[in-house]
Amino acid sequence: MNLVENLTNEFKETYTDEIKKTVIAFANTAGGRIYIGIADDGSVIGIENTDEVMLQVSNAVRDAIRPDVTMFTSYHVDKIDDKNVLIIDVQKGTACPYYLESKGIRPGGVYVRQGASSVPATSAAILKMIKESDGDRYEAIRCTNQQLTFDYAEIEFRKSSIEFGTNQKKTLKIINDDNMFTNLAELLSDQCVHTIKAAVFDGTEKINFKDRTEFSGSVLKQVNDAYDYINRYNRTRSEFKDIHRIDIRDYPTPAVREALLNAVVHRDYAFSGSILISIFDDRIEIVSIGGLVKGISYDDMMVGVSIQRNEKLANVFYRLSLIESFGTGIQKIMRSYKEFSVKPQITVSDNAFKIILPNSNYHANDLNVSNSYADVILKYLSEKEFITRKEAEVILNVSQASAARILKKLVDAGELCKVGNGKNLRYMKKINK
Repeated sequence: MNLVENLTNEFKETYTDEIKKTVIAFANTAGGRIYIGIADDGSVIGIENTDEVMLQVSNAVRDAIRPDVTMFTSYHVDKIDDKNVLIIDVQKGTACPYYLESKGIRPGGVYVRQGASSVPATSAAILKMIKESDGDRYEAIRCTNQQLTFDYAEIEFRKSSIEFGTNQKKTLKIINDDNMFTNLAELLSDQCVHTIKAAVFDGTEKINFKDRTEFSGSVLKQVNDAYDYINRYNRTRSEFKDIHRIDIRDYPTPAVREALLNAVVHRDYAFSGSILISIFDDRIEIVSIGGLVKGISYDDMMVGVSIQRNEKLANVFYRLSLIESFGTGIQKIMRSYKEFSVKPQITVSDNAFKIILPNSNYHANDLNVSNSYADVILKYLSEKEFITRKEAEVILNVSQASAARILKKLVDAGELCKVGNGKNLRYMKKINK
């Protein structure tokens, strides 16, 4: 016999667990043949219990390797030098990468053939195999983490009275045809690797942080947590029209909701990096990775044309009634500012999407200092000797910066005068002599 170990041949004297790695390597590379009963030097040893060894190998291949590679493997016994040798033929699979279920889709579980050896694949090689097998659409690609849980998603589906069993996961493409979790599954899972980062700044510049946090877990959880966080800083201003009280939020709630959902549903998850939410006194900025989908222009987007980057994720959000229909989010944001002088701004680059929601109360009639805010403060000072910036902030229900700005304008207008400084700074009605 003149056979030698090479890219497509492997010798084993007896059955060992290493055979599983070789099967994986052949299936991931160019196929090959494993001879059980031949030593590394090519000498034929033979095996006695061929049926038992064949059963042992086939059970190991079936139980330990994912996706199912059994359709690409076959077994037969050959006589070589009058000795029984078990031969395992492995074809290159169509669902690479194949891997050890116990190790997962990572270098420790995925093997490729390199010369006469089966070696762990690199992370780059694994991703390349996944894209070649599953295509470039991020949602449909097999997730490298197959140990996913869906505790939060199950709660959300239950709230909407929607089943979330295996059949439903397959319909939604959370599980693919090989019964493996897709990247869509990871996005909805408790183990989602993508996050939303939020920060609150003092004033109108990114200089001093007042607060910052990061939201993780299922994207469904992140949306809810981020919305609640923004809502904490979405104050209400009250004004009176005749005898009627009118409450006006800093940011229209439909605009906040749609801007946040747009960032989560349409971002490009093929890239790392978090969605960024920045809250200033005068605006909220939401930045997500991924510009417009190829073929869509800025003008197309503004009139409601929509091509889904993450079609299956959008479908999940639609089923959960988080979005009503495709292509209406931007229009809803714009409509929610219809009654205000300030309007949202949208900036798109090749790799990012930013929407700015202006604080309608901050900008309203230059803070309405000459009208309702002035009236409230002057009425307060008709009963009190002085007012502090902190007291103005409370009675006007505005931010610290807004209260300071209102008081300054009243000073500039000659209505108030300042007394003291620093912590002892107070404002009094100006007495004209």
